[in-house]
Amino acid sequence: MTELLFLRDAYLRDFDARVTGVEGGEVCLDRTAFYPTGGGQPHDTGTLGAARVVDVRKAGDAVWHRVEGPLPGVGDVVHGSVDWDRRHALMRTHTAMHVLCGVIWNEYDVPVTGGNMEPLSGRMDFEFDPLPDGFGQRVEQLVNAELRADRPIEVSFLPRNEAVLDRDLIRTKVSLIPESVTDVRVVDIIGLDKQADGGTHVRRTGEVGGLRVVKTESKGKGNKRVRFEVVDG
Repeated sequence: MTELLFLRDAYLRDFDARVTGVEGGEVCLDRTAFYPTGGGQPHDTGTLGAARVVDVRKAGDAVWHRVEGPLPGVGDVVHGSVDWDRRHALMRTHTAMHVLCGVIWNEYDVPVTGGNMEPLSGRMDFEFDPLPDGFGQRVEQLVNAELRADRPIEVSFLPRNEAVLDRDLIRTKVSLIPESVTDVRVVDIIGLDKQADGGTHVRRTGEVGGLRVVKTESKGKGNKRVRFEVVDG
């Protein structure tokens, strides 16, 4: 099992860990600050000892780091360092997506159905049919108002039996989380949006900067896509 340090501190850039496995060009650690690809968020990059971390994946309860460079041995203690520019860009982007979800739910009572991101850009799908007139411009204005409001963002852990009764978490389909997960991680943009989420986020919405709606697309009946960019505020 790999302890996921980023779940409690997304701002942690450096850490030490013990190697628990080496297979091919991949290294497994007993603890890591590197985010593995999942939940629509790409993996972190950085360094592990003298090697470059180029991919991170989760396999069961273990996190494997694909590296380019010298491999450590099992039992070695290594120093990891996360590429902060990439990590922070993904934090800003992921928080922008939650703000977008909150704005659309509060304004149109429409839930999100999916999403994906890269550093400072992303897409989200919503159950619209059709999109309201002037949707892109209106949503962009509302999201940027929420970013300027600099709302605090809190991360907490709820017992699963409490989380599945929370109205906001029901809206974001907390029931789809596997029953093996006993404690649900909750990201709460105070007064705007609350979701069960395992990704990395900034501490306040003002840290995101701004959001620009690039385009909207129809992906079929009842499924409309919003593509966006995160820009400096």
